[in-house]
Amino acid sequence: MLNEAVKPFEMIAGDVSLDLVNTLDFRFRESGAEELLGSYDDLLRFMTQSGLLSGAEAQGLDGVDAERGQVLEQVKELREALAGVLYAGVGGEEAVAAHVSLLEGYFKQASCRRRLMARGSRLVWSWEEVRGTVAAPLWLLAQAAADLMVSERIGQLRTCSADACRWLFLDTSKNHSRRWCDMKVCGNRMKARRFQARQMTAK
Repeated sequence: MLNEAVKPFEMIAGDVSLDLVNTLDFRFRESGAEELLGSYDDLLRFMTQSGLLSGAEAQGLDGVDAERGQVLEQVKELREALAGVLYAGVGGEEAVAAHVSLLEGYFKQASCRRRLMARGSRLVWSWEEVRGTVAAPLWLLAQAAADLMVSERIGQLRTCSADACRWLFLDTSKNHSRRWCDMKVCGNRMKARRFQARQMTAK
């Protein structure tokens, strides 16, 4: 059962795929990263916050523990391959072939799970058959990642300037000058550090 009292995820990246990468917090910290997807229930909270699943849909995904655990590990595998490719891109480096291959596999599998359906006079891709399965989070996230990676929006990819953070986000600011994942958190923190440094220098 979902626990609504748990601290919500910070969905500030501008795309659910980047928010997913950011669920491994402080990933470059020397003392170690912090895993925010500690359980399948955490994953379901993430999915409902992102809007990829409704609360009712998430509540209906009651598979056995072994299956839920497997899906969680696959989502993390997807996340880390995605992180490897994205951080390489931000750093101007070529992505590791193994990461690209893993993503390709997940992207193809996700695409095959959609069904083309008629809605009035239109044809639309539907996830109706997927949404009731325990693996729904995996395929929905894989498709979202695929959509981002092949879109022009990927050119807006940035990483937070705070060394302890380095969360990914899409810079949609007018002059493309956004430096922080969230000005209220990392921006203010870095401003405070610079102020303290100036005060120390002045003494």
